[in-house]
Formats: sequence, C-alpha cells, structure tokens
Amino acid sequence: MLFWVNTFKGELAALGAALIWAIASFIYLKLGQRMSPIVLNSAKSTIAILMIGLTLLAMRLEPAFTWQSLSLLVVSGAIGIGLGDSAFFSSINTLGPRRALLMESLAPPLTALIAMAVLQERLGAIAWCGIFLTVTGVAWVVAEREADVGGDRSHVGRGVLMGLAAALCQAVGSVCSRAALADTTVSPIWSTLIRLVAGVLVLAIWLGAQPAPLKELRWLRSPRFLAVIVVTAFAGTFIGIWLQQIALKFTAAGIAQSLNSTSPLFVLPIALWAGERVSLRSVLGVIVALTGIWLLFRG
Repeated sequence: MLFWVNTFKGELAALGAALIWAIASFIYLKLGQRMSPIVLNSAKSTIAILMIGLTLLAMRLEPAFTWQSLSLLVVSGAIGIGLGDSAFFSSINTLGPRRALLMESLAPPLTALIAMAVLQERLGAIAWCGIFLTVTGVAWVVAEREADVGGDRSHVGRGVLMGLAAALCQAVGSVCSRAALADTTVSPIWSTLIRLVAGVLVLAIWLGAQPAPLKELRWLRSPRFLAVIVVTAFAGTFIGIWLQQIALKFTAAGIAQSLNSTSPLFVLPIALWAGERVSLRSVLGVIVALTGIWLLFRG
C-alpha cells in the first residue's frame, strides 16, 4: 500500500485537490452572496498565507529558489490565483458550482495548447480528439437549461466568459508552476506560499482601484461568517493548492491538470445529496468531457 502511495503520490494529490475544490465550491457560492469575488478571494488567500507561514515556521523548512523558479511562481500566482480564482468565483455566482467546475475542465486542453506553443510539445490525433470531446462535453452541460444549485441565471453569458477566463488562467498558472517545480529543489509548500502572495498582491491593486468593495469586509466581524472563511481557506486554499503543487512536482502537468479537473465527478453526488436533480444529460456531459480529458493525455 505504501509503495503504491509513493509511486502515485502526484496523481493522488491531484485527485485530493479535486475533491476538496468540489466541496469548497458549494461553500464559495454561499459566501459569494455576501462578498464580491475579489474581496472573497483576497480574504481567504490572506488567511491561507498566514496559515502557511505558521506551518513553515513549525517545519523549519528553508526556501531553495533560483531567480527563474521564483519568477515563474510569481507569474503563476498572479495569473492563476489573482486573476483565475476571482474569475472562477464570479463564474460560480452566475453559473452555479457544478457548471463553473465543468468550465474549469477546459483547463487541460488549454494547458496542452499552451505547452505546445511555449514548450514545443506536439500532440497526436488521439490528443486532439480528446480536446474536441472535452470541449463538446463541457459545452453540452453548460448549455443545459436544467436548474443548478444557485447561480444568477440572468447573467449566464458573463458566467461562461468568466469560466473560460478562469480555465485559461489555470492553464497558464499550471504550466508556470510545472516549469518551476519539475526537477528542482523547490518545495511544493513554498511554491504554494509564493503563488498566494503574488495573487494577493494583484488583488490588492484591484481593491485599491475599487475602494467600495472594502465595505464588504464588515461580514468578517461575524464570528460564524469568519469561521466559515477560515475553514474554507484552510481546506480549499491552503491544502487544495498545496496538493495541486505536489501533483505538478511529481506528475506531468497534463496528467495533474487532467486529474484536477475531475471535480465534477465529486460535485454530482454532492448535488444529489443536496437535493438537486441531476439529469441524464448532465451525467452524459460529464462522461464525454472526462473521456476527452483522458484521451487527451493518452495521446
């Protein structure tokens, strides 16, 4: 058992992150009704930074960066967290958690395209077939008119655009993280911290230009609301991103991103438990999308 865990620790970490993010997405939907995506993202990321800082002090783990790896992680955090997470939360508010997560499953084929352009990686026919099936499956579910858990149906178009932006930012962030972590001495927990700090700095610039959202911080005065954010920051941000970075260090970026995108598989049983009717079309759409992702990285 231990050998199996050590052999597939990257893959298991990616699946663990997918499960955590699926659960957290429903909580983010509720929090998003009181806080804008930028404020929510800033609050939970700042809390996670403090948690990671305390963890590093306890572990006494020193950083081991080169300027190149540090720069790549800063770019990864600024784009993947500062821009990508905010777009994802906005997508949750308009599409609901299940469809927002399905939009995120576009990240693997986007990662493949970016890797081909930047890293000169060539894809075969099976991989391109995977891209087609992934996009088709996601579009099929997003276009469905059945009810979802939450979401503002009057701004579906905006939600789709935010979902696409989130997937693109996730793809860019993953490629940058993989380049910084693979075959280096950089620790995944340190890369998690650098990415979060870079993301928060980007969010701080946005908040500085829009002072009005700062009024939303009054919700943090509520002990119950603050407790929910703290727990979600620990699980969804600290642990979730740490697991993602572990996956990107020990597994190929395509495989890690593909497994990270299996959150919809976890969302469907959660939706059933919450009392939502999951249609056959939704199930088939998920199967088509995830089959495409599987083919993409078999090719």
